[in-house]
Amino acid sequence: MKILVAPDSFKGSLSSKEVLEAISEGIKRAVNAEIVGIPIADGGEGTVDALIASLGGRIVDVDVVGPLGNVVKSFFGILNDGTAVIEMAASSGLSLLPDNMKNPLITTTYGVGQLIKEALDKGCRKFIVGLGGSATNDGGAGMVQALGVKLLDEDGNDIPYGGGNLYKLKKVDISSIDKRVYESSFIAASDVTNPLCGENGASYVYGPQKGATKEMVKILDDNLRHYASVVKETINKDFKDTPGAGAAGGLGFSLMAFLNAKIRSGIDIVMEASNIDEKINSCDIVITGEGNTDFQTAFGKAPAGIARIAKKYGKPVVVLSGGLGKNYKDLYDVGVTSMFSIVDKPMTLQEAMINAKKLISDRAEDIIRLFVSGMNSK
Repeated sequence: MKILVAPDSFKGSLSSKEVLEAISEGIKRAVNAEIVGIPIADGGEGTVDALIASLGGRIVDVDVVGPLGNVVKSFFGILNDGTAVIEMAASSGLSLLPDNMKNPLITTTYGVGQLIKEALDKGCRKFIVGLGGSATNDGGAGMVQALGVKLLDEDGNDIPYGGGNLYKLKKVDISSIDKRVYESSFIAASDVTNPLCGENGASYVYGPQKGATKEMVKILDDNLRHYASVVKETINKDFKDTPGAGAAGGLGFSLMAFLNAKIRSGIDIVMEASNIDEKINSCDIVITGEGNTDFQTAFGKAPAGIARIAKKYGKPVVVLSGGLGKNYKDLYDVGVTSMFSIVDKPMTLQEAMINAKKLISDRAEDIIRLFVSGMNSK
């Protein structure tokens, strides 16, 4: 038996690499099988690990400004071909904040710009920037400030960090931007197609999960609209309504406006790098997973992408999830064979997250024992 294990991360609990290890451990308890492991990511946490696992490379550790302006330990990857892979969540992500300190009025993407500068210093000129897991709603203003762009108020002073301060912006001065960005190419890895502003924009759709109240959402949306207007006056281009501009609290907008980035599906980038089509075709069973599975999974998340490929080859796909939410059965239509929650008894979310590794291993063992029994009975 040959089993492909290709999970996404269980956000806030285990990386995709750790989930892969847990599933593999459970499989080994059930059967002596060939396991092919591919950590998967969609542009959020785990993107660096996933691409290094497929293409080779190394991790570079660096201290940067975190989402609240304090120094945090961060990292980025350099692939064997010299491409820098950056997860914005590693410097400006929700995982870096306790729940009681979420505040998109003040959180910044400054650390993302610092990671880009560090990669430029190391000679990188090709970049993949993953946009998942953001704690910010500053339109990428912090990132461009770190790269030398001056965002000035009416007195000619730099505006402070955070989406709550964008209304103070009167002038954008790009004369001091790090000129090496013009020698570089940028891909923004995201499966989000939201525009920057409006009811489908960054603030209204994603602001609440970052700690925004209804009142804050309107302020943030108005401020992003103002930011986009002043940027347009400077570069004479308007990316406000471009699909993906609203990704990562508007970071997608600044990546396109200032760095000429192209938006690409994060899951597509990772799956292409791993040559997953061929690996799925050559296996007997595919096991994937994620922290929570619901109707949103069908719109470009890892299990759905894997299932669509597996369906072409008639391969069974099992999804292991921390939880099964609203309309999760929609995944059956895209090629998933069966779905299981890892939880084996009533427990709190915190308990499930703490014990995730054991719960995942146990469910994987149970599932494979069932498959083996079915195969042996034929």
